Amino acid sequence: MSDPTRSASFLDTLRRIGRLAAPYFRSEEKWKARALLLGVVALNLCTVYVTVLLNDWSRVFYDALQAKNQPVFWTQLLHFTYIAMAGILVAVFKFYLTQLLQVRWRAWMTRSYLSRWLENRTFYRLELARYAQTPTGTTQPANPDNPDQRIQEDMQLFTDYTVTLSMGILNSVVTLVTFIGILWGLSGPLAFSLGGHDISLPGYMVWVALVYCAAGTAITHYVGRPLIGLNFRQQRFEADFRHHLVRVREHSEAIALDRGETVEHRQLDVRFSSVLRNYIALIKQQKNLVAFTASFGQLSVVFPFFLAAPRFFSGAIQFGELMQISRTFGTVQEALSWFVDNYDRVAVWRATADRLTTFDDAMRAHAQTDGTFQRQDADRLHTENLDVALPTGAALLSHAALSVHPGDTVLLQGPSGSGKSTLFRAFAGIWPFAQGTVDVPSDTMFIPQRPYVPDGTLRNALTYPNDATGYDDDALRQALNDALLPEMATRLDDSDAWSQKLSGGEQQRLAIARVLLKKPAWVFADEATSALDEAAEATLYRRLVAQVKEGGGALVSIAHGTTLGAFHDKRWTLVPSTDGAAARYTVAST
Repeated sequence: MSDPTRSASFLDTLRRIGRLAAPYFRSEEKWKARALLLGVVALNLCTVYVTVLLNDWSRVFYDALQAKNQPVFWTQLLHFTYIAMAGILVAVFKFYLTQLLQVRWRAWMTRSYLSRWLENRTFYRLELARYAQTPTGTTQPANPDNPDQRIQEDMQLFTDYTVTLSMGILNSVVTLVTFIGILWGLSGPLAFSLGGHDISLPGYMVWVALVYCAAGTAITHYVGRPLIGLNFRQQRFEADFRHHLVRVREHSEAIALDRGETVEHRQLDVRFSSVLRNYIALIKQQKNLVAFTASFGQLSVVFPFFLAAPRFFSGAIQFGELMQISRTFGTVQEALSWFVDNYDRVAVWRATADRLTTFDDAMRAHAQTDGTFQRQDADRLHTENLDVALPTGAALLSHAALSVHPGDTVLLQGPSGSGKSTLFRAFAGIWPFAQGTVDVPSDTMFIPQRPYVPDGTLRNALTYPNDATGYDDDALRQALNDALLPEMATRLDDSDAWSQKLSGGEQQRLAIARVLLKKPAWVFADEATSALDEAAEATLYRRLVAQVKEGGGALVSIAHGTTLGAFHDKRWTLVPSTDGAAARYTVAST
């Protein structure tokens, strides 16, 4: 996937951030969100005001020290106590409201993205998009890698950095506006001769601070600019590494049986090497940035004394004014140097915003309906002008006209890769690379070859995706017994990682138990008994056929072998096209 940070301008990044941030403050929580934001802004302004009070206090305090004026000294210490207490209260409430805004924003944003990701099977479409062919002359958003990482980690970073950095910018702007006038008055004019002319430069320290910080900002941007792309890639490499670790855990048994430890170790090492290689490049770039910013910051400590010392030693200003000039210059310099001090965090912020924006763009692109593909409820299965293609654009079937009536049992067969499972996905309405019309009864269940078995209690795994409270225990136990899982009928409340504990055959029987429990009239089984022995397969198919017959529906199955032929009265066979048609296969009915 290309790195969008290479081409995105800073203004474009701000537009991206605004597009990501605005929905929360216009959402159903907008009044709470705006109130929290207003409170955070107000407390940040109070922080600036406390800084102004401390600045004024320092002049009087240090003048009292120079004059050895003990009463004023003790009075100023008391005043400092009041100012410090106010500063502490402001800091505590600012922290609390800032964190509260961040967590509420993250919660809303996460729920919103989860809803959009799961809605209309967008999560499935995004995975298919990895293999999809982009039509010539069209633009398609880059397929986002690791949506789990974008939802979990990137949103936390985005909300955190958006609040803290934007408040930092606000603080810097308000501080600059407040203190630049103070510095102007304190610095006085700078008189010098140039070409025989006497020149007086009023507020010279302000001009020096502006030039000093402008040069620092320019150098910082030059030194730190590569951090944006490096941070973008670091997040991606970390997520790829974590994703493969999860895959090894989920498929641990298959890997162990295949003795695949060496291969998986090599694959993990390749991904971790990418993490390390990019991280080392990131460290080197950060080292250069830290070297400059540290030098810039240390010079800032003595720079105002260097500028104001001649006036102090000439007697034009007192010690208190010198310290106030130093504090004021440092405050102005700090405000002007916000970009210098926060460049590495801005780089992470920008990379995070780019990753979330590409994810958002991809979800918008893949959340549309199936276009010319129509699926509607009916009392039978019927297709008309159904075209089915692979994500690569290769046509599998063209103008398929298929019908299944109540009472039918149909066996779908064909060579591997001919599109049997893909045709089932079109029946289910989840295949986006299809055109035409499919009428399917509403009382339908699909059994995949590799069923999904969620972690948790067995009763929830059995009733998935329905709520287990809708079924009594007798019905659950009966379904398990009918699916040849009697030993599990006493474990309804056991909680486990069932996909790891159950064998392939047990998982297939659990999926059939769901069907026997819910009793749909129409059943579509995609090699649903491929891991079972012939006796178990025959028993379960007799029960499935009896159920659909009783419910006035039909059974459509996919199988490679011939053992299921006895349970079906019709057969569809996908055979290679011989008439020069664009599609690879046609359906022959017998």
